[in-house]
Amino acid sequence: MQKIGMPKSRTEAFEKYGFTAANCPVRDVMDQISGKWSILMMLELMDGPQRFGELRRRVPDISQRMLTQTLRDLQRDGYVNRTVYPTQPPAVEYALTDLGHSFMKPLVALVDWSARHHDQIREARMAFDKVAI
Repeated sequence: MQKIGMPKSRTEAFEKYGFTAANCPVRDVMDQISGKWSILMMLELMDGPQRFGELRRRVPDISQRMLTQTLRDLQRDGYVNRTVYPTQPPAVEYALTDLGHSFMKPLVALVDWSARHHDQIREARMAFDKVAI
């Protein structure tokens, strides 16, 4: 039974706080962080600051262009800080910000959940694909 004054749906709850489909915080955050490389970069930076070359070695299947773009996107959203050191050649280091660190707890929980349930998900996909054909 619905309590008096409680929203009837998530949409109504979001609208109560001024959110619409166009400015939904969940969509906005998930659109940015759910890219193929964003989560991997954040997980790599969880262990501490890394230089660009080290990140490239730790995730060898990412292109230099995509690594650069992913780090820029994470920096733009405030998850990652970029520090340039005045050496010859300049050394650039990437590190999680306080916001980035605050995201690690739910992110690690998602990674753990994914690892525990990946076999089930793959089996469900194969079963669905057999029926869908």
